[in-house]
Amino acid sequence: MKPRRLVKTIIDPHVMRTLNGALAIFFVMQAVLAYQLGWWGEVSYVTALSIWALVASHWAGWQAGQVEVRQKEDADVQEVLDAIKDLYSKIVE
Repeated sequence: MKPRRLVKTIIDPHVMRTLNGALAIFFVMQAVLAYQLGWWGEVSYVTALSIWALVASHWAGWQAGQVEVRQKEDADVQEVLDAIKDLYSKIVE
């Protein structure tokens, strides 16, 4: 898969919702398992958890930035006003 196609797939809201839901379920399951196995206080477990939190937070920030860019591109006020004027003139006629 080409990198651009992969990025477009990752940005897709449906893919992100499914992925984040699956990762949330996985996180809860592995946290319970880690507690039962006694890994909760292990340095390697806490390190892996910290790295995952760092990656996830940066990923979420990147996704939020992508949304803001897309919203800014879509928010051309003049185009919206022209569309409203056209619609109004069609309704009035």
